[in-house]
Amino acid sequence: MPHPDDNGRDAAVTSVPRPGPDEYAPAFAAEIALVPAHDDFGRLLRDQLDATQALARACGEAHAACRYADGKWTVRETIGHLADCERVLSYRLLRALRGDGTALAGFDHVAFVPAGHFEARSLASVVAEFAAVRAATVALVADTPSSQFAFSIPVGSGHISARALAYVIAGHERHHQALLRERYLPVIRS
Repeated sequence: MPHPDDNGRDAAVTSVPRPGPDEYAPAFAAEIALVPAHDDFGRLLRDQLDATQALARACGEAHAACRYADGKWTVRETIGHLADCERVLSYRLLRALRGDGTALAGFDHVAFVPAGHFEARSLASVVAEFAAVRAATVALVADTPSSQFAFSIPVGSGHISARALAYVIAGHERHHQALLRERYLPVIRS
């Protein structure tokens, strides 16, 4: 049954069943496990974005270049990393939801961060970019029948289902939210 989205329009409620361990590579298990059960996956993603935006505000522009340890990404780079990874994962999700079984190559998410030049931008602009990426992901997920999330695509040397991709998107963000809360904010507040 539709419900009003954040813009007052009717949005479909999409239930995305938790993927089985045979639907993804073991490397994704920890992030998938972070995602709680939810009847409306689009709403889950919107709520998570709200939480990430609140964490970014708590860090603030004055501390956007904070690293919790040498060699770790800054707050700004972490949010930029979320946007970049979600773009790639959402593209894979689109391919799976449309039934395109063409093999996709892996990507080096670590190499994306310096290439993104996030430190040359304001935290607000990086957060706005992530919000735009998330809005596109939510639109993709929210209007897709649950049955389409079962399709699996070849990626790298394995396969991943659309269900698993949706959960990896959510779990990856939850992983970085925990790092922002537990590692960055204590350094900023000290």
